[in-house]
Amino acid sequence: MLGRYHFPSQRRGALRLLPTPEQASALEATLRACNRAAAYASQVAFAQELKDRNGWQEEVYADLKAMFGLSAQPAVRAVRAVKKVVDAYATLRASLRAGNLGPPTSKRYRKAVGTPIGFRPEAAQPFDDRCLSWQYDARTVSIWTVTGRMRGIRFACSPDQLKTLVAHRKGESDLVCRDGKWFLIATCYLPDPDVYEPVDWIGIDRGIVNLATTSDGTNYQGRRLSRYRRWQARKRAELQARRTRSATRRLARRVRKEHRHATGVNHRISKEIVSVAQRTGRGIAVEALGGIRERVRPRCDQRGALSSWPFHQLGQHLAYKARKAGVPFLEVDAAYTSQRCPRCGHTERANRSDRDHFRCRRCGLAGPADVVAGVNVRNRARSAWVFVTAPAPSL
Repeated sequence: MLGRYHFPSQRRGALRLLPTPEQASALEATLRACNRAAAYASQVAFAQELKDRNGWQEEVYADLKAMFGLSAQPAVRAVRAVKKVVDAYATLRASLRAGNLGPPTSKRYRKAVGTPIGFRPEAAQPFDDRCLSWQYDARTVSIWTVTGRMRGIRFACSPDQLKTLVAHRKGESDLVCRDGKWFLIATCYLPDPDVYEPVDWIGIDRGIVNLATTSDGTNYQGRRLSRYRRWQARKRAELQARRTRSATRRLARRVRKEHRHATGVNHRISKEIVSVAQRTGRGIAVEALGGIRERVRPRCDQRGALSSWPFHQLGQHLAYKARKAGVPFLEVDAAYTSQRCPRCGHTERANRSDRDHFRCRRCGLAGPADVVAGVNVRNRARSAWVFVTAPAPSL
């Protein structure tokens, strides 16, 4: 289904392919060949410390053709395998610079820089328009495989999705196999509407017990998701205790199913919030929670809940849905939003006696703690928007 935004004006979504058994076998062989080529190119690059793409390609191009029997057009796929590896190493370097893998002394960091990047046998493979063509009227695609050009592979989508695909599809598409099902991840570039001037803001406080609480008092509780995660954790423990191949496969399916469930919850919450903001002419403001997992040191019994807290994904969904609807979106400073009184400004830890209740020690303002935090986020968004939209001083 077409429905995931990653960058401004860019939309990526999975279209279901319906290949025959013969076509599916050819697609599977193609993925395996391309990923073997990418793994080989990665090993060569790591051993020889290659970083330049052209030098990389010259080093492995002949070997890829000889080792994997790639001729003419498949040789282009070998080049694409090299680009795939180059992009993977560029992503790794960016993650290292950003500190996503910890300090250089950490185990994750040392493992990442001490071994070549690997590729699963059925990892996704990008195809450009030279190796993949679309027949929209017939709802089929023609794609290059190691056994030759495979034509007439049917795909399924709704009329709206097809209309978006015809009008806005550009660039590469990724071939993906998930649980024996085949998908093409297509990229569509859609124009974003102009952002309107908000009459006010909806402040959103994100949490674990309450996934989102708005300054209007609307509360999206996370109890059901927490119960679902605990149930899944028990089932995972049972499967892990078996230590069989079938249990491992079922475990992987359960992990993906849990991830899809949490994603669906975040989609529903963000869709409703953006709809309310668009209908009332307001903007959306959230706390900037980047790096919170590194800053917070939870107890042992809290680590699982914190690591599975999907606050970042909820923020991403709110951001792209707001951009799609032309709704203003801001991230504001999260410091002391749950301890500050929105009426008198008094900030003290004792203002929040427990997780659910807030009572100002100076003026006596009381209310649900998460709603008070949402109001503080809203107030900070008001000040931040005035600063953002203020004209630059003339020299």
